[in-house]
Amino acid sequence: MRRLGYILLSLCLLLAVYGCSPAGSTNTYSVQSNKSQGNGLTATPGSGPLSSITRLHLPPGFKVSVYATGLKIPRFITLGPQGVLLVAERGANRVVAIPPGDSALHGGQPIVIADHLDSPTSVIMHDGYLYVGEGAAVSRIALGDDLKAGPVQRIITGLPERGQHYTRTVLIGPDNHIYVSIGSDCNVCRETNPYRATIWVFNMDGTHGRMYARGLRNAVGLAVNPWTRRIWIDVNGRDQMGDNLPPETVYQLVDQGDYGWPRCHAGTIHDPQFGHAANACQGVQVPLVKMQAHSAPLGMAFYPPGAAQFPVSYRSSLYIAFHGSWNRSIPTGYKVVRIPLQNGKVAGPPQDFISGWLNSNGTSWGRPVGIAFAADGSMFVSDDASGTIYHVWYHG
Repeated sequence: MRRLGYILLSLCLLLAVYGCSPAGSTNTYSVQSNKSQGNGLTATPGSGPLSSITRLHLPPGFKVSVYATGLKIPRFITLGPQGVLLVAERGANRVVAIPPGDSALHGGQPIVIADHLDSPTSVIMHDGYLYVGEGAAVSRIALGDDLKAGPVQRIITGLPERGQHYTRTVLIGPDNHIYVSIGSDCNVCRETNPYRATIWVFNMDGTHGRMYARGLRNAVGLAVNPWTRRIWIDVNGRDQMGDNLPPETVYQLVDQGDYGWPRCHAGTIHDPQFGHAANACQGVQVPLVKMQAHSAPLGMAFYPPGAAQFPVSYRSSLYIAFHGSWNRSIPTGYKVVRIPLQNGKVAGPPQDFISGWLNSNGTSWGRPVGIAFAADGSMFVSDDASGTIYHVWYHG
C-alpha cells in the first residue's frame, strides 16, 4: 500500500510538471493489426522519453507531451484520414497509424497499416492513397477513412539499395507527380549510378521517371512551400571538412538544377578533392538558407496557412528537424529549428524552437526526425533514438 502511494505521488508530480493534464502522460499500447495475424507490436512507455521530456526547451507558452512511445525507429510522419497520425516505423518494417486518444494531447491504440516493408522511411497521403518510401522502392496503399488498407503496390522499383545514404523521401508535388530523393553512396566521390545524389520525378502511377535534379549529396527533407507552390529541400553536406564546413542548406528545387556535389558545396565552396577547377561552382544553385555544418537536417514542414494553434509570430515559418552530428568535435543539432518567412520567402536566420535532446556532456537521449502538423496547427515530432512521437502545442 505504501509502495502504491509512492507511485501515485510520483505520477502526480509528473503531471504537475507537464501542465496538470494527460499531456504529460504516456500509455502502454497493444498495437492492433488489420493485416495478418501475429504481426502486432507491443509499444510500451520508455523511461527515456518520460523521464527526460522535462529537459526539452521551447519558447514561452509552448507545451510538449509524449504522444506515443515504444516505437522502433520511427522516421517520417504524416497526417492521414480523420486526423490519424501515420508513422514510418523503419525498425519494424511497417507503417503504423496512431489515432487520437481520449485526450487530443496523447495518442490512442496504434494500428498496423502495412507490414513486411523494406526499411520504410517516409510517408505521405494523397487522394486516398498512402505513399511509402522504402529502401529500393516506392509503394502505394489505398487507405480509407476507416483505416482499412488495401494491398501494398510497389509502383516504383529498381532504386539503388542500401549504401551510405539509404533512406528514400517521397513527396507529391503541386504538379501531381511523385518526387523521390536518393542520396549518394559515399561521403564524397564521383558516382557512377545515375540514380545517386539526385531527385527523380515520376507520374502518379510510377511510370516515365526522369532525373529532376542532381548534385545533391543527401536531400532528405522535401516540402511544398504553400505560398509559392514550389518544392523546397534540405541537404546534408559532406563530412570531414572540419567542424564548420560546409554548411547544411535549404534550396528551392529547380527542374534540371545542378546543386554542385561533389565538386561544390553550398553554392560557393570548392571541394578540396573534386573542386580544383576554377569553374567548379559555376552554374550551381544557390541555397536559400545556410545552417550549422553537421546538424543533419531531416524532416521539414511549413506551418499550414489558415491554422491558428501557434501564435501569429510562429505561423509563417519553416520548421526543420536536426538529427544531430556524429563527427563534429563539439556535437551540434539534436533540435527543431524555425526559419521565419514573409510571403513565402526567407525572412531571417534559423532559430531554436525545440532543444534539449543534447546533454551538456555531448551525449544525447533523443534525435528528432520527422515533423507534421495537425489540422489545428499543433505539431508532431518523431524521435528515432527513443522511439517516441511528441505533440507540441501552444497554451499561453
